[in-house]
Amino acid sequence: MLVKWIRCSVVDRHGFEEGQRKWAGLRGEPGFRGQSGGWSRTRPDVAHVFAFWENRVFYDSFMAREQDHPATGQAGTFRDMQVMLFERRFDVKTGFEPEFTEADVVRVAHSSVHEDRAEHFVLMQKQVWNPAMAGSPGMVRGVFGEAPGNEFLALSMWKSSAERGKYRAEGAQRLAARAQTDTDVAALTGDVVRLEPSWTV
Repeated sequence: MLVKWIRCSVVDRHGFEEGQRKWAGLRGEPGFRGQSGGWSRTRPDVAHVFAFWENRVFYDSFMAREQDHPATGQAGTFRDMQVMLFERRFDVKTGFEPEFTEADVVRVAHSSVHEDRAEHFVLMQKQVWNPAMAGSPGMVRGVFGEAPGNEFLALSMWKSSAERGKYRAEGAQRLAARAQTDTDVAALTGDVVRLEPSWTV
């Protein structure tokens, strides 16, 4: 599965949201698995969108048909767009599906990892972080992906920000020390995204 993560600063909120609803036309597109997104809880002008495709071939085929691309309707409503594509490595919890109805927030963590530490980082994701998240009652499902250049994405869905807050309070620092995250990771960015149901396709 291909995971697409888009992050941008929105300058015309109404126009952006109107355009976001037009992505509903993706339903029935060959290889398309689902899409949703919402607003950053820390920076209200920042929007995140997460899209899921069966594989890169289906995605590239869709992107090549620019004349019917929904993004054209959002031109001028945002700036500083960043787009990254990740190949799913494994699920956080089990049986990941791009299904958003049970979740209110998504936590996204993007790690740039030192080349000689990438293997260890992936192992720690499996052995330390995944069990901790999977054991947290408010965590619904998640996916862990990799992009070229030792870039990794951990995307997790939560029933509410309060539930995610409990998990964070229960020892993120302890887990990071156990996983040697500071040694593995060159740069880490993340956000908590409040999902907008009208953006879900």
